[in-house]
Amino acid sequence: MSWFDFDWVDAFSSRAFGGNGCAVVHGGAVLAQDTCMDYVRETSLVECTFTGPSDVADIRVRYFLASREIPFAGHPTIATVAAMRSRGLIQGDTLTLETGAGIVPICFNGDEIEMTQIAPQFGDYIPADLVAAAVSLPQEAIISPPQLVSTGLPFCVTVLRDHDALRAAKLVEEPLRKVAERAGFSGSDVAEPFLVTLKGATGAGDTFSRLLLAPPSPPEDPFTGSATGAMAAYLWKHGLMPKDTFTAEQGNDMGRPGQATVTRVGPADAMTGIKVAGRGFVLMRGQVDLSEAA
Repeated sequence: MSWFDFDWVDAFSSRAFGGNGCAVVHGGAVLAQDTCMDYVRETSLVECTFTGPSDVADIRVRYFLASREIPFAGHPTIATVAAMRSRGLIQGDTLTLETGAGIVPICFNGDEIEMTQIAPQFGDYIPADLVAAAVSLPQEAIISPPQLVSTGLPFCVTVLRDHDALRAAKLVEEPLRKVAERAGFSGSDVAEPFLVTLKGATGAGDTFSRLLLAPPSPPEDPFTGSATGAMAAYLWKHGLMPKDTFTAEQGNDMGRPGQATVTRVGPADAMTGIKVAGRGFVLMRGQVDLSEAA
């Protein structure tokens, strides 16, 4: 039997059942890709991580959806570090992670885990009518040109006029495929728009967002750390966020409120990174036997 320790962590939350869940399989980076995807499907989570030794950083992290491996993801990064810290596997106040998107520096501010995502890459603008159709909204609900932005993983950042539009959004798969084609994606890659409004879900927030997901993932992501970094870069580039540090909120209407502190690194016209910080709550831990699957 091949037993692996795992932790189930609610990321971007300081309490149980908040934020976004992620299962962290310690030492699981050696597993086959199909095994990792099977494990994600078994958990019914959006993403899981699998860790292992690294020659270039303190630890290697592999990120998986139910459908594929991806280079980086935000809430699983917070979850992975929170899990390792809870097990006493981290010494000091900093560490580095080897990911498919490059080396990700981590530091601690008390209970808060801060990751520095890579310098934003700004891609193509996607026609607003295509994006509106993909989320079943009128085009006038979109108040700024949708654009592909990546701080490790690309998202179509889409700014909506208000919370009513945000809550009315519904993913439509056929128009979504057209958005993916326009974005240059292929195969199983999709380009679900990351929807954001310039008002928090609570008085503590500056933005409120949603990410609707296509199958085989669950229908909505409670909190999306990588998209939050991309969204923040977009807002600063386009002059929509006057603060150098702000509070992003997501998941409140799902009953899984999540919150992140987002900080710009460098000037708005020459950002060298995006810092996204949040907490992680270790909900449960145990062991999983993946010998037959492997």
